[in-house]
Amino acid sequence: MKQKLEALILQAIDVLKKDGILDGGVSPKFTIEHARDAQHGDFATNIAMMLAKPAKSNPRALAEKIVAALPVDSAVARVEIAGPGFINFFIDPNAQYKIIQKIHDDGSQFGLSRAGAGQKVQVEFVSANPTGPLHVGHGRGAAYGSVVADLLEAAGFEVHREYYVNDAGRQMDILATSIWLRYLEECGEIIPFPVNGYRGEYIREIAAEIHKASGNEYRRPAELLIENIPVDEPQGGDKEAHIDALIERSKTLLGSGLYQDIFQAGLKTILQDIKDDLAEFGVSYQEWFSERKLMESGAVDEALNRLQQAGYLYEKDGATWFASSRLGDEKDRVVVRENGQGTYFASDIAYHMNKWHRGYDRIINIWGADHHGYIPRVKAAMQALGADESKLTVLLVQFAVLYRGEEKVQMSTRSGEFVTLRQLRNEVGKDAARFFYVMRRSEQHMDFDLKLATSRTNENPVYYVQYAYARICSVFRQLDEKNWARDLLDGMKHLALLREEHEQNLIGTLARYPEVLERSALNYEPHQLIHYLRDLATDFHTYYNAHQFLVEDSALRNARLNLISAAKQVMANGLELLKVNAPEVM
Repeated sequence: MKQKLEALILQAIDVLKKDGILDGGVSPKFTIEHARDAQHGDFATNIAMMLAKPAKSNPRALAEKIVAALPVDSAVARVEIAGPGFINFFIDPNAQYKIIQKIHDDGSQFGLSRAGAGQKVQVEFVSANPTGPLHVGHGRGAAYGSVVADLLEAAGFEVHREYYVNDAGRQMDILATSIWLRYLEECGEIIPFPVNGYRGEYIREIAAEIHKASGNEYRRPAELLIENIPVDEPQGGDKEAHIDALIERSKTLLGSGLYQDIFQAGLKTILQDIKDDLAEFGVSYQEWFSERKLMESGAVDEALNRLQQAGYLYEKDGATWFASSRLGDEKDRVVVRENGQGTYFASDIAYHMNKWHRGYDRIINIWGADHHGYIPRVKAAMQALGADESKLTVLLVQFAVLYRGEEKVQMSTRSGEFVTLRQLRNEVGKDAARFFYVMRRSEQHMDFDLKLATSRTNENPVYYVQYAYARICSVFRQLDEKNWARDLLDGMKHLALLREEHEQNLIGTLARYPEVLERSALNYEPHQLIHYLRDLATDFHTYYNAHQFLVEDSALRNARLNLISAAKQVMANGLELLKVNAPEVM
């Protein structure tokens, strides 16, 4: 209907151009929105306000001319001018009924659009370091990224979902060393565990598996490991220097081959756990992109060489710096440390150049909100390397905070004291977890209410929507129990019988679905879809409580069954995009 109204308005504008009221070169930008109040019609447009200045006219006077030039269309019952110049459209109810037929015709495809026109979009999300299981904080980024990608696909984009695996660098060395130290404990060695080591039970489990498979092959005397090692923090030392020295000593005592065995065992186990966890959470990827392979390909050196040739690198205090402040960053950034090791930022520069070279029309990074300050330096690097940084969009996600009653649960992957995403799913279920994670704007703070998520009440939003779907299914089961046949074609013939206010409200809400879907996708706002499904469920529950569907009058019965069947289809389509189940029985 919005497309039809837009076409009618543009035809009226062409008439005003021919009459000399508007300049022929004017290209109007305007909106058509659903009216918030039924008294103001079904749709409203601001076209008169947008064109008042170029037309050198009072907006209301211009609105009158636009309305006078509108072509007659049977779908439009009447048009009114309101306020300073809004044009309100009242749609003929008979035209609104067509949406029910369209929903039945399109089925699972209803609501999909071609707004993306096949543009290639890469969505990179989660990308948590493979140093431990995913926790509930990662879960929000996983749910948000997954739904954003699916919405973009529903809007006609070609989407590539990617996880950037940080399988190189210092944190991975800390992981490998932590595993080896626990392995030595399995062998009977007594070693003070470093403050900066990874302490989770999963570290002990990996170490135990290595010991079970390889015996004492990797055992080295504890005294050789700790000899002349800088003192750790509890003894008044430097925890960073202590762990770095342990890493170097581990590599020396084991040799590169055996050290890599430990390293790969940890990486493989944890990465597989992350993959399994995300798959069970309804999250899939086309690619798991390895930082290590990126470095081995020479891409990092190539990116730094290009920055050097472009005049953006300089030496200072033994390190190599990128002059990002010249391109909008608050300060310059180190890309090569004093010890010759590249920084994470250096790898990120190469990774974004790799993305750029793959030819995406849009590059979307979904990061935790704590990465806000990282955005200017990445865009500065892309600009310095000649890439169009405007194609990069970074969407920030606040971590969800989990509460048990009034007590906030602390989470730390280093200490091992955290609630995993898997534990959350086991407690509240995949459906509630995904639904709750995307209920608010991604950048908004979120407290995850475990009690609400597991409740079977109307206050629980996911239960409320799923219950609406299950209620519709129950109506059709009752139909079968009565041995009444449903005549779909007869129902379509008698849709004009749906004159009750509750029916009109439900039809109007169903008609909004394609618009909501497209807007959710283009604005990267899954919460709009959540709000829509709650509105749809409310309209259905209200209708269900006020009217009988299985009435004696077969024409009215079939019309109502067609209406609620359309509502069932739209609920199923929306829940599918959220990767939330649509249960037939609750």
